[in-house]
Amino acid sequence: MLYFRAVNSQKTYTVDEAQKRMEQYCAYQERCHKEVRAKLKDMKMIPEAIDNIMVHLIEHNFLNEERFAQTFVRGKFRIKKWGKIRLKRELKLREISNYSINKALGEISDDDYYETLDDLTQKRIAQVKESNIYKKKRKVANYLLYRGWESHLVYEKLNQYL
Repeated sequence: MLYFRAVNSQKTYTVDEAQKRMEQYCAYQERCHKEVRAKLKDMKMIPEAIDNIMVHLIEHNFLNEERFAQTFVRGKFRIKKWGKIRLKRELKLREISNYSINKALGEISDDDYYETLDDLTQKRIAQVKESNIYKKKRKVANYLLYRGWESHLVYEKLNQYL
């Protein structure tokens, strides 16, 4: 006897099952509200259930926008060496409030920020193999600007080293 499963069939969840699943999802790593809402929509939950689950997650501190923003900023700055412009843009894409964004960006000390830019600039200058000094400056500047560093800081560093 053969059994067939519909191609588009997807497991359905009760509100309690979805809530437990979202608790695990949020406990694994920090999540923003937008990610959790999208995950619940993917689970085919109705809007009322989504709202109830979101309220539960916030009340029980599984979901915290401010904590997410701080973790995001720390990680991306330390590991990917992103500047404040890029960090702010990425957080806005995740629909994080301006208050939370500013609070998270405020945690980056000015000394760490300038030191990281300095290290990144020196490293990139050494990597770019270009004999024309203007082309080299442009390539390094584009690299740093793409990573969200402020243009006045970038050109200040380039003038210092090139």
